[in-house]
Amino acid sequence: MATSTWFSSCLLNEGSIVSLPTKSYAGLTCNYSRLFDKQIFCSKPISVSAGLRHSLRNGIQCRALEIENSPSFSVGNKFQLDDVIEAQQFDREILSAIFEVAREMEKIEKNSLGSQILKGYLMATLFYEPSTRTRLSFESAMKRLGGEVLTTENAREFSSAAKGETLEDTIRTVEGYSDIIVMRHFESGAARRAAATASIPIINAGDGPGQHPTQALLDVYTIDREIGKLDGIKVALVGDLANGRTVRSLAYLLAKYQDVKIYFVSPEVVKMKDDIKDYLTSKGVTWEESADLIEVASKCDVVYQTRIQRERFGERIDLYEEARGKYIVDRDVLNVMQKHAVVMHPLPRLDEITIDVDADPRGAYFRQAKNGLYIRMALLKLLLVGW
Repeated sequence: MATSTWFSSCLLNEGSIVSLPTKSYAGLTCNYSRLFDKQIFCSKPISVSAGLRHSLRNGIQCRALEIENSPSFSVGNKFQLDDVIEAQQFDREILSAIFEVAREMEKIEKNSLGSQILKGYLMATLFYEPSTRTRLSFESAMKRLGGEVLTTENAREFSSAAKGETLEDTIRTVEGYSDIIVMRHFESGAARRAAATASIPIINAGDGPGQHPTQALLDVYTIDREIGKLDGIKVALVGDLANGRTVRSLAYLLAKYQDVKIYFVSPEVVKMKDDIKDYLTSKGVTWEESADLIEVASKCDVVYQTRIQRERFGERIDLYEEARGKYIVDRDVLNVMQKHAVVMHPLPRLDEITIDVDADPRGAYFRQAKNGLYIRMALLKLLLVGW
């Protein structure tokens, strides 16, 4: 889709040198090609108003021109986002561009040229909740790109948070030791608070029942790789939809695509919340609630199963037991699924996908987990050094 992109057109005296103010254009790199003897065109997009003139050094005058074209994510350009906090930050064009970078990350092996692009950078992983896949995939991503890692696995118990230190003070301290912070927290909205405090990039690795944007990115990337398209697909979201930050974030991203239909299949006590339903409706996405997993699975391209999360029920163990085990993906579900369809799961699983599903090529969840490495490599690269 064509969109307006701003370019600066600089008229120079012959022999003059362009000198952009660092404060206004921090991190921007322009590639110049001479159009006429006395004019240079700068190809880097800048966010300025139409017709606004900037007086630069040596009396150079630059004028912004609005040009209709497709956005360019050229090498050397700054990434559009300062932090990764929620799925709503991304549009289709940025998603497609990130996926292209992720495909390039798949080609990077140990000791290859690309494996050193983050050499000299430090990433801090600050996890207030348990994690295996997310924390290790971020740390693996950083190391595979030549960077280093500072880590704490259980910051809720083994950091100064146990002494009563505020999140804001922790972030101010940790940013002094690192170039980027990947944080998981037990409170919804904690990542946004961290981003408002920090002067370095923050990546939300899950904030309570709120969001898990990097999981959603790898999920959409996996669907694209497995199904071959994102428009016109049918997706079943199954399990703990009330507390599942992964399905919430995924719903936000699926709303970016055309002719998508989402089925919600869950026990009554953990139904999808109204805010997601209202958002999908506002974006023209068709959704439907169903109690019949077999019927829904026969229609869908993706069956996205999730774990009933005991930790979200507090002392209401009776409600947890009521919800657990109600919907299980097993051979009966596979038997009604289409040949091209896939079963996905953010992991860890308990008993909601039976072990015999693992042998079926439609069981995509371990491939899905591996894709998380490539997406997180791409995000670290983009946030720290740009396109």
